[in-house]
Amino acid sequence: MSDLYTRIRQAADHIRSRTSLEPEYGLILGTGLGEFARRIQGQVSIPFREIPHFVESTATSHAGNLVLGTLEGRAVCVMQGRVHYYEGYSMEQVTLPVRVMRALGAHSLIMSNAVGGMNPVHRPGDIGVIVDHINLMGANPLIGPNDERLGPRFPDMSEAYDRRYIAICDEVALAERIALRHLVYVAVAGPNLETAAEYRFLRQLGADTVGMSSVPENLVAVHAGMKVLGLSVITDACFPDNLQPAKVEDILRTASEAQPRLEALVTGFLRKAPR
Repeated sequence: MSDLYTRIRQAADHIRSRTSLEPEYGLILGTGLGEFARRIQGQVSIPFREIPHFVESTATSHAGNLVLGTLEGRAVCVMQGRVHYYEGYSMEQVTLPVRVMRALGAHSLIMSNAVGGMNPVHRPGDIGVIVDHINLMGANPLIGPNDERLGPRFPDMSEAYDRRYIAICDEVALAERIALRHLVYVAVAGPNLETAAEYRFLRQLGADTVGMSSVPENLVAVHAGMKVLGLSVITDACFPDNLQPAKVEDILRTASEAQPRLEALVTGFLRKAPR
């Protein structure tokens, strides 16, 4: 067995020793959104540090727990917070939890994140569904020897974010009267925020939002045959001709204020989504 395959199995076996639940959906709760985990019923919460080969999150507001239970009658495995490439971890370490979710049985991944908005029609507090992404992180978790048991050498990315899932999310947003943007997301390594010239460049590439996560997890999920839904909270305006300093406390507050609408989207999606 490859070292990666072995690490995945060891982590999954440890989680199975704590719960018999077999998740259908994996969820990643991003910056400022970790309180959503309180809605999970019959939950078993395992700190990342107790799971073999998982690493701890050092990012602000990321609790660093894996929570398993049910949500809207669906079995879920939830990352209450995530780890980022900018924290100094390898791409394999960043994406290992998604591999483990798949090994536990999850067929789909729902990700949330907090992002900077570069589209002039968007405003802080807006929520969007990711329809596509651009990877400018300078790295890819699929580089290196490929283990065919985990996925193909050259995964197709023509539908990186499942179109049916996006349509369901649109239906839920309409029913809940939530304005839902469609976003092209660009991922950068961070941890610094961008210069005005960089925002201008990223916008010219066709991106609506920018962040420092999610793309590695998406690549690994698609590689493993999972369907992906990505949701973003726009927490700050990144307009190069009127660029204002970003404050972490403002970003966290905006994400927190958007959380009820994000919860409504996710729970509504789970009620409607196919099994």
